Amino acid sequence: MNKTITQMLYLFLSLVTLVAGYAFLRYAYKVTDQTPFTQEIVLIILGTVATIFITALLLNKQTAVEIEKEQSIKFMELKTSTYEQLLNLLEKMSLVENFTSAELTNLRFITHRLAIIASPEVLNEYQCFLNIVYKIANDNSFSGETDVLHEALGSLTLQIREDLIGSQDKHHFSRKQINEIIKSNSMKFIS
Repeated sequence: MNKTITQMLYLFLSLVTLVAGYAFLRYAYKVTDQTPFTQEIVLIILGTVATIFITALLLNKQTAVEIEKEQSIKFMELKTSTYEQLLNLLEKMSLVENFTSAELTNLRFITHRLAIIASPEVLNEYQCFLNIVYKIANDNSFSGETDVLHEALGSLTLQIREDLIGSQDKHHFSRKQINEIIKSNSMKFIS
Protein backbone atom coordinates (compact mmCIF):
# COMPACT_ATOMS: atom_id res chain seq x y z
CA MET A 1 0.00 0.00 0.00
CA ASN A 2 2.90 2.33 0.75
CA LYS A 3 4.22 1.83 -2.78
CA THR A 4 0.83 2.80 -4.23
CA ILE A 5 0.71 5.97 -2.14
CA THR A 6 4.22 6.90 -3.28
CA GLN A 7 3.31 6.31 -6.91
CA MET A 8 0.16 8.41 -6.57
CA LEU A 9 2.17 11.20 -4.95
CA TYR A 10 4.68 11.15 -7.82
CA LEU A 11 1.86 11.14 -10.33
CA PHE A 12 0.20 14.11 -8.62
CA LEU A 13 3.47 16.06 -8.41
CA SER A 14 4.21 15.31 -12.06
CA LEU A 15 0.75 16.47 -13.06
CA VAL A 16 1.09 19.70 -11.03
CA THR A 17 4.52 20.35 -12.54
CA LEU A 18 3.25 19.65 -16.04
CA VAL A 19 0.23 21.94 -15.66
CA ALA A 20 2.27 24.73 -14.03
CA GLY A 21 4.99 24.44 -16.66
CA TYR A 22 2.46 24.50 -19.46
CA ALA A 23 0.70 27.53 -17.93
CA PHE A 24 4.02 29.37 -17.59
CA LEU A 25 5.08 28.57 -21.15
CA ARG A 26 1.64 29.54 -22.43
CA TYR A 27 1.94 32.84 -20.57
CA ALA A 28 5.46 33.35 -21.94
CA TYR A 29 4.15 32.64 -25.45
CA LYS A 30 1.42 35.26 -25.09
CA VAL A 31 3.81 37.84 -23.61
CA THR A 32 6.25 37.41 -26.49
CA ASP A 33 3.68 37.66 -29.29
CA GLN A 34 5.35 40.84 -30.64
CA THR A 35 8.64 39.04 -31.21
CA PRO A 36 8.18 35.89 -33.32
CA PHE A 37 11.74 34.67 -32.68
CA THR A 38 11.12 34.56 -28.93
CA GLN A 39 7.84 32.74 -29.51
CA GLU A 40 9.68 30.08 -31.49
CA ILE A 41 12.15 29.59 -28.63
CA VAL A 42 9.27 29.20 -26.18
CA LEU A 43 7.68 26.60 -28.50
CA ILE A 44 11.00 24.74 -28.76
CA ILE A 45 11.25 24.66 -24.97
CA LEU A 46 7.64 23.48 -24.70
CA GLY A 47 8.28 20.71 -27.25
CA THR A 48 11.48 19.65 -25.51
CA VAL A 49 9.80 19.48 -22.11
CA ALA A 50 6.89 17.47 -23.54
CA THR A 51 9.32 15.07 -25.26
CA ILE A 52 11.35 14.60 -22.07
CA PHE A 53 8.20 14.01 -20.04
CA ILE A 54 6.80 11.41 -22.45
CA THR A 55 10.19 9.68 -22.75
CA ALA A 56 10.50 9.51 -18.95
CA LEU A 57 7.04 7.95 -18.66
CA LEU A 58 7.82 5.37 -21.35
CA LEU A 59 11.19 4.47 -19.82
CA ASN A 60 9.59 4.09 -16.40
CA LYS A 61 6.96 1.72 -17.81
CA GLN A 62 9.57 -0.23 -19.78
CA THR A 63 11.71 -0.66 -16.66
CA ALA A 64 8.72 -1.93 -14.68
CA VAL A 65 7.88 -4.44 -17.42
CA GLU A 66 11.50 -5.66 -17.58
CA ILE A 67 11.65 -6.13 -13.81
CA GLU A 68 8.39 -8.08 -13.87
CA LYS A 69 9.73 -10.23 -16.73
CA GLU A 70 12.95 -10.98 -14.81
CA GLN A 71 10.96 -11.96 -11.72
CA SER A 72 8.79 -14.23 -13.82
CA ILE A 73 11.85 -15.90 -15.35
CA LYS A 74 13.46 -16.44 -11.93
CA PHE A 75 10.22 -17.92 -10.58
CA MET A 76 9.93 -20.25 -13.57
CA GLU A 77 13.54 -21.38 -13.06
CA LEU A 78 12.81 -22.06 -9.39
CA LYS A 79 9.72 -24.07 -10.33
CA THR A 80 11.59 -26.09 -12.92
CA SER A 81 14.47 -26.78 -10.56
CA THR A 82 12.14 -27.96 -7.79
CA TYR A 83 10.17 -30.20 -10.13
CA GLU A 84 13.45 -31.68 -11.42
CA GLN A 85 14.62 -32.33 -7.85
CA LEU A 86 11.37 -34.13 -7.11
CA LEU A 87 11.56 -36.33 -10.20
CA ASN A 88 15.26 -37.08 -9.62
CA LEU A 89 14.57 -38.10 -6.02
CA LEU A 90 11.69 -40.34 -7.07
CA GLU A 91 13.89 -41.93 -9.73
CA LYS A 92 16.62 -42.52 -7.16
CA MET A 93 14.11 -44.02 -4.71
CA SER A 94 12.66 -46.37 -7.30
CA LEU A 95 16.09 -47.60 -8.46
CA VAL A 96 17.28 -48.85 -5.08
CA GLU A 97 16.08 -52.05 -3.47
CA ASN A 98 15.31 -50.34 -0.15
CA PHE A 99 15.38 -46.59 0.30
CA THR A 100 16.26 -44.96 3.58
CA SER A 101 14.37 -42.64 5.86
CA ALA A 102 16.72 -39.88 4.68
CA GLU A 103 15.17 -40.11 1.23
CA LEU A 104 11.70 -39.86 2.74
CA THR A 105 12.85 -36.81 4.70
CA ASN A 106 14.20 -35.33 1.48
CA LEU A 107 10.79 -35.96 -0.08
CA ARG A 108 9.16 -34.08 2.81
CA PHE A 109 11.45 -31.08 2.25
CA ILE A 110 10.63 -31.04 -1.43
CA THR A 111 6.99 -31.01 -0.33
CA HIS A 112 7.66 -27.74 1.50
CA ARG A 113 9.36 -26.26 -1.55
CA LEU A 114 6.39 -27.26 -3.69
CA ALA A 115 4.07 -25.53 -1.23
CA ILE A 116 5.82 -22.28 -2.10
CA ILE A 117 5.98 -22.50 -5.88
CA ALA A 118 3.51 -25.04 -7.25
CA SER A 119 0.05 -24.31 -8.56
CA PRO A 120 -2.94 -25.56 -6.52
CA GLU A 121 -3.59 -28.25 -9.13
CA VAL A 122 -0.04 -29.60 -8.77
CA LEU A 123 -0.31 -29.51 -4.98
CA ASN A 124 -3.57 -31.43 -5.09
CA GLU A 125 -2.17 -34.06 -7.46
CA TYR A 126 1.03 -34.23 -5.39
CA GLN A 127 -1.06 -34.91 -2.29
CA CYS A 128 -2.71 -37.84 -4.08
CA PHE A 129 0.71 -39.02 -5.22
CA LEU A 130 2.12 -38.84 -1.67
CA ASN A 131 -0.80 -40.86 -0.35
CA ILE A 132 0.02 -43.59 -2.86
CA VAL A 133 3.76 -43.40 -2.08
CA TYR A 134 3.17 -43.75 1.66
CA LYS A 135 0.75 -46.65 1.08
CA ILE A 136 3.15 -48.65 -1.06
CA ALA A 137 6.39 -47.61 0.68
CA ASN A 138 5.69 -49.00 4.13
CA ASP A 139 8.50 -51.54 3.56
CA ASN A 140 10.89 -48.81 2.26
CA SER A 141 10.59 -50.15 -1.25
CA PHE A 142 8.47 -49.62 -4.34
CA SER A 143 8.88 -53.21 -5.52
CA GLY A 144 5.72 -54.95 -6.65
CA GLU A 145 3.76 -51.71 -6.87
CA THR A 146 5.52 -49.96 -9.74
CA ASP A 147 2.43 -49.89 -11.95
CA VAL A 148 0.45 -47.96 -9.32
CA LEU A 149 3.43 -45.69 -8.72
CA HIS A 150 3.92 -44.97 -12.42
CA GLU A 151 0.24 -44.24 -12.93
CA ALA A 152 0.27 -41.76 -10.04
CA LEU A 153 3.54 -40.28 -11.27
CA GLY A 154 2.05 -39.93 -14.76
CA SER A 155 -0.86 -37.93 -13.36
CA LEU A 156 1.55 -35.78 -11.36
CA THR A 157 3.80 -35.11 -14.35
CA LEU A 158 0.75 -34.13 -16.37
CA GLN A 159 -0.08 -31.47 -13.77
CA ILE A 160 3.55 -30.35 -13.62
CA ARG A 161 3.63 -30.05 -17.40
CA GLU A 162 0.47 -27.99 -17.38
CA ASP A 163 1.88 -25.78 -14.63
CA LEU A 164 5.12 -25.15 -16.52
CA ILE A 165 3.82 -24.89 -20.07
CA GLY A 166 0.19 -23.95 -19.53
CA SER A 167 -1.42 -22.21 -22.48
CA GLN A 168 1.90 -22.01 -24.33
CA ASP A 169 1.49 -25.54 -25.68
CA LYS A 170 1.63 -25.21 -29.46
CA HIS A 171 0.49 -28.74 -30.36
CA HIS A 172 -3.07 -28.32 -29.06
CA PHE A 173 -3.42 -31.83 -27.70
CA SER A 174 -6.30 -32.26 -25.33
CA ARG A 175 -5.61 -32.94 -21.70
CA LYS A 176 -6.95 -36.47 -22.17
CA GLN A 177 -4.62 -37.14 -25.13
CA ILE A 178 -1.58 -35.93 -23.18
CA ASN A 179 -2.62 -38.04 -20.21
CA GLU A 180 -2.91 -41.14 -22.42
CA ILE A 181 0.53 -40.49 -23.97
CA ILE A 182 2.16 -40.12 -20.56
CA LYS A 183 0.48 -43.24 -19.18
CA SER A 184 1.34 -45.20 -22.32
CA ASN A 185 4.99 -44.18 -22.06
CA SER A 186 5.07 -45.13 -18.38
CA MET A 187 3.53 -48.55 -18.98
CA LYS A 188 5.90 -49.55 -21.80
CA PHE A 189 8.69 -50.39 -19.39
CA ILE A 190 6.68 -52.22 -16.76
CA SER A 191 7.25 -55.94 -16.99
